[in-house]
Amino acid sequence: MADELEPETPETEAAEAEEEPIKRRKNGLYPGVSDELAENMKSGWADTELRDLRPIAQAAETAARRAALSERFPGERLVVPAGNLKTRSNDTEYPFRASVEYAYLTGNQTEDSVLVLEPTPEGHKETIYLLPRSDRENGEFWLSGQGELWVGRRHSLAEAEQLYGIPAADVRELPVKLKEAKGPVRVVRSYDAGIEAALRDKVTAERDEELRVFLSEARLVKDDFEIGELQKAVDSTVRGFEDVVKVLDRAEATSERYIEGTFFLRARVEGNDVGYGSICAAGPHACTLHWVRNDGPVRSGDLLLLDAGVETHTYYTADVTRTLPINGTYSEIQKKIYDAVYDAQEAGIAAVKPGAKYRDFHDASQRVLAERLVGWGLVEGPVERVLELGLQRRWTLHGTGHMLGMDVHDCAAARVESYVDGTLEPGVVLTVEPGLYFQADDLTVPEEYRGIGVRIEDDILVTEDGNRNLSAGLPRRSDEVEAWMASLRS
Repeated sequence: MADELEPETPETEAAEAEEEPIKRRKNGLYPGVSDELAENMKSGWADTELRDLRPIAQAAETAARRAALSERFPGERLVVPAGNLKTRSNDTEYPFRASVEYAYLTGNQTEDSVLVLEPTPEGHKETIYLLPRSDRENGEFWLSGQGELWVGRRHSLAEAEQLYGIPAADVRELPVKLKEAKGPVRVVRSYDAGIEAALRDKVTAERDEELRVFLSEARLVKDDFEIGELQKAVDSTVRGFEDVVKVLDRAEATSERYIEGTFFLRARVEGNDVGYGSICAAGPHACTLHWVRNDGPVRSGDLLLLDAGVETHTYYTADVTRTLPINGTYSEIQKKIYDAVYDAQEAGIAAVKPGAKYRDFHDASQRVLAERLVGWGLVEGPVERVLELGLQRRWTLHGTGHMLGMDVHDCAAARVESYVDGTLEPGVVLTVEPGLYFQADDLTVPEEYRGIGVRIEDDILVTEDGNRNLSAGLPRRSDEVEAWMASLRS
C-alpha cells in the first residue's frame, strides 16, 4: 500500500530551505513540494465533467420520502448526515457505509455528506451538501489522502444534482450556516460530530429522537423499489448458499472461514457487501446465536448453520438461514430436531398476513416448539403452562423474527406500538426464523441432543391476500434440502 506524502514539520522545512537544492513552497497547503512540481500538476488534465447523467433508479421514491418528512415537521430545519470515515488502524479506514436515514432519503452514499431541509412558507427547501471534486488548484487531488488520485473520483456538485434531483452545495460551508441558522432545528445524531457541534445550542435530545423515530417508522412499509431490491438481495443470497454447498469438501479441509469467504465472494461480486457478519457455524457452534468468529472445524456428520445475506448496492439486505448436513444427509436425531423447527416455521409463516398482529407469527412458532419439547419429555407440560412461564426459551432463546430492509434489523427505533405491538399490512417485510439450540454442556437433555443447533429463516413479504416468501428459491423441508445438496454436489 502506497504511503501518502507527509506534510513536513517547520524544523525539517527550515533545514531543507537552508540546503536550497530546489525551491520549496513556504505558504502552500503541502510544504515540501517544489513550486515547479506544484505548477506542473495544476495543468494538462482533460475535462472529465460528466454531463447528461440520468437520475438514480430510486429518485422518485427518495423524493416522495423527503416530501413525507417535510410534511411531518413543517417550519423546522431538518439535518440528516451521512457520517464520516472511521479509522480501522493508523492511517487506514473502514469501508464507508452511509447512515441508513441519509441513504433512504437521498440515494447518495458518500462520506461527510449532509441532507438539509430548510423551512419555507411552502414547505422545505432541500439541499444536499457534499464534498465537491478534489481541488486541482491547491494540490488536494494528488497530495491529500482523500484526494481523487488516492481514493477515486468524486462526483462534482453539478453531477450530483443530476443524479439525486436535489440542489447540491459544498459541505465545507455548512457548519457556519448551521451555527447562524435561526428557528427550530432537528438533527439525526451519532453520525457526524462536527455537524452536531455546530448545532449544539439549537437542538434537544428529545426532539432529535422524534426525528429518528419518524424515519425508522417510515421504513416499516416498503415501496415497490424497496421490495425489488430485497428480492434482488435474496436471489443473490440463494446463489451464495449454492456456492457454499459446492465447496463443503474444501471447507472440511480448512475451517468455517472457507464458507465465510465463499459467500463473501458472491456478495461482493453481485452486491455491495454482506448485510451483516456471516454466521458460518458448524457443529456445536450452531448453538451460539451470533457465531461470527468462523474459525472452527467443519466435520462430516455435523450440521452447518449458515445465516447470511447479500446487501445490494442500494443497501437492502437479505437475511436467510439454512441448517445443512455437512455430509448431505441428516442423522435421525438431526432430522427430528430439524423437522420440529421446520414445522414451527411453517406455523409462523402461515400467521403472517395483513391485519394480523406482529407478535402472532412468533406465538405460533413458539407453540409448536413447546409442544415438541413437551412431547420429547424435555420439559414438563402442559403446553399452556410452558408458554405462560416461557420455559421453552431455554432452547428457543430468541424472538422468531424482525423487520428487514436497509438494516438487517430494520426499523429498530420505531415505537413499540408501531412495531412489536403493531399490525401487519401489505408492504411489510420481515423474517421468520424459529430455532432450537441444545448446548453442548446442557445436562437437562439426553446426550444425543447436545451440541445440535437448528435455525431456519426466510424473508417474508406481507401481500394484500397473505404473504410471499422472497427466499422460496432455497429448499426448506429436510428431504428437499438433502436432494438439493445432492444435485449441487453431483
